This record gives sequence, structure tokens and C-alpha cells, in this order.
Amino acid sequence: MPDSGLLAGLPLIDHHCHGVARGPLDRAGFEAQLCEAAGPGRWHGSLFDSQVGFAVRRVCSPLLDLPVHAPADDYLARRTELGADEVNRRLIRSTGTSEFLVDTGYLGDTVTSPAELGQLGAATTQRIVRLETVAESVVTTCSAGGFADAYRAALRDAAAGAVGLKSIAAYRVGLDIDPRRPDPHEVAAAAARWQADLDNGAPPRMADEVLTRFTFWTGVDLGMPVQFHVGYGDSDIDLHRCDPLLLTPLLRATAGMGVPIMLLHNYPFHRNAGYLAQVFDHVFVDVGLTMQGVGNRAREVLAELFELAPFGAVLFSTDAFGLAELYAVSTALFRDALDRFLDGGVADGSWSADDARRIARMVCADNARRAYRLDGT
Repeated sequence: MPDSGLLAGLPLIDHHCHGVARGPLDRAGFEAQLCEAAGPGRWHGSLFDSQVGFAVRRVCSPLLDLPVHAPADDYLARRTELGADEVNRRLIRSTGTSEFLVDTGYLGDTVTSPAELGQLGAATTQRIVRLETVAESVVTTCSAGGFADAYRAALRDAAAGAVGLKSIAAYRVGLDIDPRRPDPHEVAAAAARWQADLDNGAPPRMADEVLTRFTFWTGVDLGMPVQFHVGYGDSDIDLHRCDPLLLTPLLRATAGMGVPIMLLHNYPFHRNAGYLAQVFDHVFVDVGLTMQGVGNRAREVLAELFELAPFGAVLFSTDAFGLAELYAVSTALFRDALDRFLDGGVADGSWSADDARRIARMVCADNARRAYRLDGT
């Protein structure tokens, strides 16, 4: 998918992504990271027989010196032959990404660090701090009454040198979040309930609505952009609770505070997210993760996001995790979709070629640079 004149040479800022696996993967291990499914199953068969599976064979095969649409077994054999380091390097550098904003809060010790990812991609990296992960590291180190102060201090330390924060409320409590700041008594009582659960053998997984609100507002007080996972994910998520419209009261409460709210992924609610980005100046949106998932429908999905979302509110991300293929596929599909959308607008007179080039620069990098203050401003 070569870039046209509009996108040729334009670097990307991937504002939400993760590390990749360092070592070799067998077929089951590869397919388990190919999409949001747990892995190849009894009834559905191979996950190569999916949009993302076909996109890997189409986009990535030539990057590994194979013909387009190389059979899956040939692709995996070539991957093993080259080795993980060479595969990761080739695929990530194919994206033309100049900067990665890396969420290290999910299985961060099992994949490459931000520094390693930057070396593989010959790119700059920045950190995104996950709010829940910090809470889970604190809860066993303090009293319930001391949780709030301990968390504030821990988040300040964790966020030093980072460029943004992230909430996975969608996975833990859903997005229908009370916009009120919880009072200290509510926070202490919620922390006490959580600690009691831990004493009874529960895993240290923060899934309390009061603590979700508290950690979010603590992040807002730091003045840093806050990302929210929105829309589809793996089977842990209750999708009907992940519509970004549920965040409307919280968005009203944060309007005018100077804190950008980043709505990630959004499918199948991307049109709803586009509406929110139009009516709230501090809301930014993307269709990261969605691009690889929908494959040859990526052009239509991106165009639907642009129906209402201002061009200054749309960012690029991959949400790639584990497989360097997800970087290559998501980026190629995004570039192709944006290129065709903008070219189509030039052809039908919706905007000029100069405007299209300006919009491309905004969406590929300039919007992220502004929202995350990557130039230090």
C-alpha cells in the first residue's frame, strides 16, 4: 500500500501502543496475539481466516521477502527463519513512525520496553502511565485511610517524564461513571473494601467505581492528557458499557480544565465518538485497534469517524501489542484509508489539495504533538 503524494514521507506519531514479543512464537502463540480472541478455537478454526489474518498475509509477507498472500504456514516458517529481532525491526520500521507513546501497564514485563521498541523502530518513545496499575501497586502498602495520599504520591512519581495517563475503566466498571469527585471518606471506605477482598485471596485488580473516579481525578489534577479505552476489546469487556456517550457527564465536568481526554479505538461506537469530539473541544479520538480488526473495511470506518469529528481532533494509533505485524498492518491500513479519504475529497471538490496535505499532517502527527505537548509547550 504505497503512499500517494498526500501522505508520502509523512511521519506518524502512534499515540497509543505497547511492546512486542522478544522471542519466537509458535503458531498457537502467534494466533493468540493476532486479535482480541483468546486464540484459535475448536469451532472457528484458524484466526488467519479473519480480516486481520488476511491483512497480515497481504501487508507483511513482502516485508519478509515472501509473495503477497503467502500461505500462513510459509509466513510463520519465514518468521522463524529470520528470528524475532529481524522481524520486529523490519515490520516496525516499515510504518514510518517517528514517535511511539507506549502504555506499559499491560503485561509490560513480557514484551519490549519503550526503549527497546524505539531501537527496533528507529524512533523516539514516550511513556503513558496506567492509572489502575499504579493503584494496584499501592493498595497493599498503606492503610485504607492512607490510600489517597499514597496514590497521589505514587502517581506523581510514576508520571514523572511521562506524557499521558490511561484509564481502563471500560474493562473494570464501564464508562457510565459518576462525574463527582469522591470525598475522602468514600475513597477510604472503597480502599478498605478492596483490601478486605485482597485479604480473602482476590487478585490485586482495581474494579471499584469510587476508586476509578478518584484515580481519574487525581490524574486530571496533574494536568496530563488522559486516555480511555472505548469500544471493543477482548472477552473481559461488556461492550454495552463501553459506548463513549456514557462519558458525557464526565466530559462536561472536565471541559475548560485544560486536560485533553483521548478516546481510544471506539469501534463500533466511532460515530458517537466523532460527535463527542465535535461538541467538546478537549476530546480527541482515534480508530486504533479498529483498523487491523476491520481489514478491508478500514476506509469506510475512518470515513465514518470523519463525518462529525473535526480534523483537528483525530489522532493515529495502532494499539499494537505482542506482534510487530499489528504495527505494520494497522499503519498500512490507516495510511491507505486516510489517503483515499483525502484524495476523494479533492476529487469531488470538498477541499483543495493544499488543504488535504495540511489535514494529513494534522492527523498523522501534528494533533498528537499539540495534545500531548510533545514540543514542550
